[in-house]
Amino acid sequence: MSKTQTVPKRSRGLKNRHVQMIALGGTIGTGLFLGAGQSIHLTGPSILLAYLIAGIACFLLMRALGELLLTDLSAHSFIDFIRKYLGERWSFIAGWTYWVCWLSIAMADLTASGLYMKFWFPNLPQWATGLTFLLILVLINAVTVEAFGETEFWFAIVKVAAIIALIVIGVILVVIQFKTPVGHASVMNLAHGSFFAHGAKGFLLSFQMVLFGFIGIEMVGMTASETNDPKTIIPKAINEIPMRVILFYLGSLMALMCIYPWHYISPNQSPFVEVFAAIGIKSAAAIINFVVLTAAASACNSALFTTGRMLFSLSYGGKTNLSKRLTKLSRAQVPVHAMLLSALIIAVVVLLNFFIPGKVFTLISSIATTCFLFIWGSIILAHIKYRRTASAEEQKKVTFKMPFAPYSDYFVLLFLTMVAVILVFRFETLVALIGSVLWLFGLWLFKSGMDRAEVGKLHHENN
Repeated sequence: MSKTQTVPKRSRGLKNRHVQMIALGGTIGTGLFLGAGQSIHLTGPSILLAYLIAGIACFLLMRALGELLLTDLSAHSFIDFIRKYLGERWSFIAGWTYWVCWLSIAMADLTASGLYMKFWFPNLPQWATGLTFLLILVLINAVTVEAFGETEFWFAIVKVAAIIALIVIGVILVVIQFKTPVGHASVMNLAHGSFFAHGAKGFLLSFQMVLFGFIGIEMVGMTASETNDPKTIIPKAINEIPMRVILFYLGSLMALMCIYPWHYISPNQSPFVEVFAAIGIKSAAAIINFVVLTAAASACNSALFTTGRMLFSLSYGGKTNLSKRLTKLSRAQVPVHAMLLSALIIAVVVLLNFFIPGKVFTLISSIATTCFLFIWGSIILAHIKYRRTASAEEQKKVTFKMPFAPYSDYFVLLFLTMVAVILVFRFETLVALIGSVLWLFGLWLFKSGMDRAEVGKLHHENN
């Protein structure tokens, strides 16, 4: 970043309820509404323990991120802290990886939205839905940051309402001992069979899917510079959101397994559809389809916000005309050019969906989510370095500290490493892991080449 260049200030239009729902809504998606059946089938009631352990790790991750954010409220994103404490090369790899991850998530979710719309309109071209959704969300994001926050707030409300409805229905059905096609709703359904359905192996394998359910929680690190009262809102959001996510996941899954014995829940369809259909709601499939369509739109909305801000941050200080244009803010103080370029890339790939089979998008999405292990690990490593290098006087100024550091840092790193090792034991995730490692190594080589070229250029100019 150029030392003489003035940092452009983005709008601080995000309110507390926006930040709360951005991070909360970002973690509640198709992983829960569609993928929970597979998780339950794999590990049985112990899925509750898996979500609890993952939730604790994510809470500590967020506390580490929060402490970093409050040391410098002028930072564009958490990548700035990775640059400061882990170096330029590491931040380059992390920044571009994070950008590509969210691009991939947007591509996958827009593709999925086309499939969801076919539920009501079977003849509607799949690419047309994705492109229409993208154009609408681009217009919303280009207006003001408040427009993005408000849209994400209502998207999240739909998802949260669906989960609360399930929990309430579950409690009522258990109380009245409601008769289902496979027995009666009862807390005793949780005790059916072994707590660890398929032993330690099934329990450990479930962490891959469980942890991916929390992707997006780090988005608070992208909102700090556009929050109207970050010193109050960021700690509040971080302290409340992880516990709410644990509550929603644990509460909804417990409700599912109380209504239906876990071994009857199909791994191949949404358990939400099964439960709502079992209690006589004939439009269950339509309701859940609307919820997952909302979840897909929400993920794309978050992706546009994140990729735009990340590209702005990565391009800042660049000397090329493109870099200068990407770091130019609109009248509403939105990095609209960076957001539009990200949207253009997403649109091109979504249109290619007409020619590319869906499995390609599944692989891209898997690689993207695997890369989040690297992003989260980088945040923790940056926090460890901050604690080691910051003076006692500097640390006193930050009142929002990570509890039990550095031991809590090591716990999160150990947890993320465990998940990475687990990925080796399934072919689909092994392919994604190998792809992610190749991507990270390729970025490292590219950055090394750029650095050598820059050194060579300076040497030539000096001579």
